[in-house]
Amino acid sequence: MTSAGAETPTATIRRLVGVYNANGSLAGEFAYFVGARLGHAHCALCDITHGLAREKAEWKICRSGLAVPFDTYHLNDQPSAVRTASDGKAPVVLAETDGAIVVLLGPSELDACRGSVERLADAIAVAVDARALRWP
Repeated sequence: MTSAGAETPTATIRRLVGVYNANGSLAGEFAYFVGARLGHAHCALCDITHGLAREKAEWKICRSGLAVPFDTYHLNDQPSAVRTASDGKAPVVLAETDGAIVVLLGPSELDACRGSVERLADAIAVAVDARALRWP
């Protein structure tokens, strides 16, 4: 549903994609863990989806309730089309449609969620509406 004044939805979302601001290798995960604890590394998407060592239960519930899959990647394992669409920025959340990959939330919007799964879900909904996208 679009809000007053919003464009008529033109593209259907097929999946959401999140890119963490960290490398996915064992060494990369360890470096991020240590860096985050020392204040040298930060990933707002990690803060939203993960606790100290694993995915948050609240995130798992949210993700399973979405109308489309929500796939996540790290800096070093993201598909080239995702890297191109996000212009190499991370963390980021994108919507893959039939014709394009659209940035929904960038680093500042994810920071504004302040680690909250509920705020992330709300921010995604607002961004989908603002970009005239539709759910299947």
